[in-house]
Amino acid sequence: MEKKLHKNICNDNLFSSFFNKHYKDLYNFLYYKFGDKLNPEDKVQEAFLKVWQNCGRITPDKAKSFLFTTANNLMLNQVSHEKVKLKYAETPQRSSTNESPEFVLEEKQYMDKIQRAISNLTEAQRVAFLLNRVEGKRFKEIAAILDISVKAVEKRIYGALKKLRQDIEGL
Repeated sequence: MEKKLHKNICNDNLFSSFFNKHYKDLYNFLYYKFGDKLNPEDKVQEAFLKVWQNCGRITPDKAKSFLFTTANNLMLNQVSHEKVKLKYAETPQRSSTNESPEFVLEEKQYMDKIQRAISNLTEAQRVAFLLNRVEGKRFKEIAAILDISVKAVEKRIYGALKKLRQDIEGL
């Protein structure tokens, strides 16, 4: 009965020899099957990266199969993505809107006013406000990021909202 020397391919020397042995074959396989347009070299590198990331679960006798299957799937995903891009490019894009020029102008003026009002906030208020409203962070997350209490975050955001209402009032 033959004894297996390695349970997986996480050994640096084993993986290095595996890489050197299969790199060219995998590249040729992808190049011949899909051509050069989808950049097979990137997919080869990505496939070896996935093998390394999963090396603890891959035995040496199954590694080649895993590698080639992964690379093939990566290329098929790229082909699908290219089809979606092509389909989107073929659909006619709207070149006009239903909004009147007056509405577009008012919207632009309103956005300028909001930007000015936000820039008039104190730095502490602006940072807390933008983390909450733009990045969608919760008060607790903001407190951890800024290394302050949740109450301080609440005070900054509510102060920012009050100041923004005052500055933007009139619209």
